[in-house]
Amino acid sequence: MSYIDTIPVNDATGEVRQMYERQQEAWGYVPNYAKSFCHRPGVMERWGKLLAELKRPMDKRMFELITFAAAHELKHTSCSLAHGNALTPFFSKEEIVALAEQSSVAGITDAELEMMRFSRKVARDASTIVAADALRLKEHGYTDAQVFDIAAVSAGRAFFTKVLDAVGSMPDAGFMSLDEAFRTALTVGRPVSGGPDEVMNPLTP
Repeated sequence: MSYIDTIPVNDATGEVRQMYERQQEAWGYVPNYAKSFCHRPGVMERWGKLLAELKRPMDKRMFELITFAAAHELKHTSCSLAHGNALTPFFSKEEIVALAEQSSVAGITDAELEMMRFSRKVARDASTIVAADALRLKEHGYTDAQVFDIAAVSAGRAFFTKVLDAVGSMPDAGFMSLDEAFRTALTVGRPVSGGPDEVMNPLTP
């Protein structure tokens, strides 16, 4: 479902087809979020470059914790599920659900919890951020550059999720393969699509 007409995967040509193919190579199908950008594939390309630059200064764990907190606060099911699942190398699924509920779990530091609280506040309403919020991060050992990084990743996630929700992009049916209890707990916005996910065939050699 989408509130805008999107280009079917096998009707795509030019930049749109190239964008769809890149996404299919990554996921095995063309995700709904990619189809939402079909009328402006250049925006999708630039978002990818921005995202890569936002991620560059931090390790995977830091990036995923920030992104998961922001996505959950923004009530975006796709990103909550995708980035919650990306945390499984570091935490159990039960611990990830607890983090979504803003509880402390074994193995997470006080600094990381403060970082996630800051991320949620940026996502919820950045105008409520005050000097004390940034100071708490620095008291937990984050540098000024890292405070910027946390803010930028959180704000970037807001851009992506708000575009998708505004045009009615649905979470991919592929998320149905996740553990049911985990999937249900992190379905915080739109429900997962009944599918099936679209596959472009064949890909350009």
